[in-house]
Amino acid sequence: MNTDIRKLLEGVSDGTVSIDDALLKLKTKPFEDIGYAKVDMHRKLRQGTAEVIYGAGKTPEQIIGIAETMLKNGQNTILITRLSAETASEIGKYHPLNYYKDARCGIIGPMPVPDGSGKVVVATGGTSDIPVAEEAALTAAVLGNEVVRLYDVGVAGLHRILAHLDDIMSASVIIAIAGMEGALASVIGGLADCPVIAVPTSVGYGASFNGLSALLSMLNSCASGVSVVNIDNGFGAGYLANMINHMNVRKES
Repeated sequence: MNTDIRKLLEGVSDGTVSIDDALLKLKTKPFEDIGYAKVDMHRKLRQGTAEVIYGAGKTPEQIIGIAETMLKNGQNTILITRLSAETASEIGKYHPLNYYKDARCGIIGPMPVPDGSGKVVVATGGTSDIPVAEEAALTAAVLGNEVVRLYDVGVAGLHRILAHLDDIMSASVIIAIAGMEGALASVIGGLADCPVIAVPTSVGYGASFNGLSALLSMLNSCASGVSVVNIDNGFGAGYLANMINHMNVRKES
């Protein structure tokens, strides 16, 4: 069961939350219609993670309005993905915003204290994959995970990843990010005893087809326990890693 709902019901059971307050919490409308967006207020209750704003294609005014609605309804930390520097500058005039240029992400509010069951390792084949990796790493961190970054550890110099076996072996989940032929995911998948999330990137020369080559390689990985998200989808990988890293937390709560 979702952790927030369980805590609410436990509060009713032990008397720290009144029945009326619990009813009010559950009856609050599930979304708020602000004209150009229907902001999902029950996402955290349903899925354990509040809504994230996808910034691409939205005007600064739209993002500001959505963020204000979230803040008004008690969301303390807001992640905005695929956010341009120009739009971030406009948002910053209305809300304190930390902008991460490489990741193209903005964060309103404080970073949470990590409460996952272990560490999320984010590894890249090369330096050119770092923008996608930073989107994944920031997403995982915003959702309450301790993140370890291993950058530029691709298979062209296999000794580089082998130098970090302690991090690989102690991870709860690993995000392997690579372009070109995408071999990093198979190598890590053959070393680790935890789930591996492969992220193909659009990095590479012509025959890489903007990430399609890496995507197909990762989908055909011979290593067991490797799942694959879409090309350049660092957010999706970070979100999935968060879910995996909080499975034991949900069972214990």
